[in-house]
Amino acid sequence: MKVYTKTGDKGTTALFGGTRVPKDHIRIDSYGTVDELNSYIGLIRDQEIDSHYKTILIEIQDRLFTVGAILATPQEKEVLKNGELRLKNLGIIDSDIQLLENEIDKMEESLPQMTHFVLPGGHPTVSHCHIARCICRRAERLAVHLSHNEHVPEIAIMYLNRLSDYLFVLARKLSSDLKAEEVKWIPRK
Repeated sequence: MKVYTKTGDKGTTALFGGTRVPKDHIRIDSYGTVDELNSYIGLIRDQEIDSHYKTILIEIQDRLFTVGAILATPQEKEVLKNGELRLKNLGIIDSDIQLLENEIDKMEESLPQMTHFVLPGGHPTVSHCHIARCICRRAERLAVHLSHNEHVPEIAIMYLNRLSDYLFVLARKLSSDLKAEEVKWIPRK
């Protein structure tokens, strides 16, 4: 199988199920941003961090492939002609969100309570987390935008929302683990 198909040379691409749409369609932008996020999480996973975080990040990357598949499937193509679900063994479930919440709670137990806004940075690994968090928020906004006109399962949006929270807390935890300086945001008086 060749990587190039030439079917997109005129600016269209196929969704799951074969429907062709322009490459700048909100659905493409939505799952493309999830792919960008997944790549950035791979970069975080490649850093010198605790193996537990790496394990959780692999799980997150797997779930993001699922979110991408969900976003790439128009509602009218969710069921195959034989009655089977196109994404039969794929989906985001409550336990996926619960995993993120449990990890957030564990990390926060060892962190001081937040009393101020923190400027992103302090260590390259921490900065990567903040960039991933911003990409995640963009993916969430695009999924919400898509949901205004097309079906998007609410749980996929919930997952992206919780994931951005996880990435924020992971950045704080890695700041602590790496003894990076957290710079407080100080508003002008």
